[in-house]
Amino acid sequence: MNHATSRRTVLGALIGGAALSMAPAPAGTPKPAPDPVRAAAARPRTAPRLLLGTYTSAQGGGTGIGTATCDPRTGAITAGPVITGVADPSYLALHPSGATVYAVDEQDRGRVTAVALSPDGAHRVLGTRDTGGAGPAHLSVHPTGRWLLTANHTSGSVAVHPVRADGSLGERTDLVAHDAPPPGPGQDGPHAHQIVTTPDGGHVLAVDLGNDTVYTYRLDEERGTLARVSHASLRPGSGPRHLAFHPGGRFAYLACELDDTAVVCGYDPATGTLSPGAPQSTGTGPGTSYPAQFLVTADGRFAYLANRGHNSLARYAVEDGGAVLRLLDTVPVGGDFPRHTALSPDGRLLFAANQRSSTVTVFRVDARTGGLTRTGGAFAAPVAVCVLPYGGGAPGRGRPGRTAVARPRRGSVRVGPEPRVPQRGGARMREAQCA
Repeated sequence: MNHATSRRTVLGALIGGAALSMAPAPAGTPKPAPDPVRAAAARPRTAPRLLLGTYTSAQGGGTGIGTATCDPRTGAITAGPVITGVADPSYLALHPSGATVYAVDEQDRGRVTAVALSPDGAHRVLGTRDTGGAGPAHLSVHPTGRWLLTANHTSGSVAVHPVRADGSLGERTDLVAHDAPPPGPGQDGPHAHQIVTTPDGGHVLAVDLGNDTVYTYRLDEERGTLARVSHASLRPGSGPRHLAFHPGGRFAYLACELDDTAVVCGYDPATGTLSPGAPQSTGTGPGTSYPAQFLVTADGRFAYLANRGHNSLARYAVEDGGAVLRLLDTVPVGGDFPRHTALSPDGRLLFAANQRSSTVTVFRVDARTGGLTRTGGAFAAPVAVCVLPYGGGAPGRGRPGRTAVARPRRGSVRVGPEPRVPQRGGARMREAQCA
C-alpha cells in the first residue's frame, strides 16, 4: 500500500475459535465420519460478547474499547458501555483465562494496556507499559499466560512483557529489532506486523512486512527473552502481513499484503523452520486489493481471507491435511475495506471488521460447506478497528497469572543487551502502511 494510505482509515482485528464435540460411539462399533452439521447443532447457542477496538485520537474516532453482545440466532449486535481510559486500542488480545484483555496503544510512543474484565461489566484498567518501539499494531498472549508479545510496526521490533498474577503487566523484559535482512522494494525499513506463538508452543513467529520476512524465535519462559532461531524469506516486495495456523500445527497460511497473494507455509516443530510455498490467488482478480488476515475454522476444513479493496472474504477448502488451499469463491462483505475476521466461540458466526466504513458485518457459517450468509446487516461503530468475541458466559474464572500450560522447562538462553531502536518518521511513517 502506498504512503498516501492512512493507517487511521484502516480497521482492525478479530480473534475467535470453536471446538467440535461428538458423542463417543459404543464399544466395538465402527466410528462414522464426523458430520459437521450435527456437530454444529450440538453446540450450545451462547451469545457472543464482543470487544471493539478503536482509534481514540482519530477524528470521529472512539472513546476507548467498546463492548457489545451478539444475538446468536439473528446475528444482531447490541452496543454496550465503553471501557474508557485506553488510548488508541487498535488491536486486542485476550488472556487464556478470559479475565484480562490487552490493547496496543498505536502511537509514536508505543504502549500496551491491560484491562480486567468483570462479569458485571465494571471493567477496570490495570495499567500501561511502554513497548520500546513505535506504532504497535499486533499483540498476543503466550499460551502459558505469563508473557505478552507485541509487534511494533513503525519501528520494526518485537517486545516481551511479563504478565502478573492479577493480569497486569510488568516492565518489559526484551526488545528485539528486525535489523536484517534489508528492507524489501519500496520499503524504508522493517515493519513488524504480527507476533504469535506456534501451536506446539515451542517457538514464536514474527511477521515483518517491511523486510519480507517471517522470523522464528525461541522464548525463554523463565527470563522472558527471545533468541532468534531462523528466518523465512518471502518473495521481494510481497509484504507478508499476517499468518494463521491449521489446527494440525504443521501448516500456516500467510497473507501477503503488497503483492495480493496467499502462501501456504510448512512448519517444522522440531526446528521452528517455516517453509513458504508458491504464491497463489486471493480471488480478487486484476483490481487493486490488499489481503489482511487469514482465519481457519476449528475443524481445519475451511479458511477465509479478508480482502481490502476487493471488499470480500475469500473462501478456501483446506485439503491434504492442511497442505493445500483450494479457492472456492469470494463473498462480498457489504462494507468498505474488511481488515480482520473472527469466529464466534461456537463457530456459527463470523465477524468482519470493515475499516473505512466503520462497520462490523455478521455472517452465518454453514458447517458443512463453509459457506457464508450475511445476516443482521452491518453493525456501525465509531472507527471499530477490532472485534474480539470472547464467549457467552462471564469471563474471569481463575486468576490470569495462574493459568499456565504445563510443558517441560527449556534450557536458559542468553540474549544480548536490549538494542536501541531508531524512530522512523513518527506518525507520518505509521500512516504509510496498512495495519
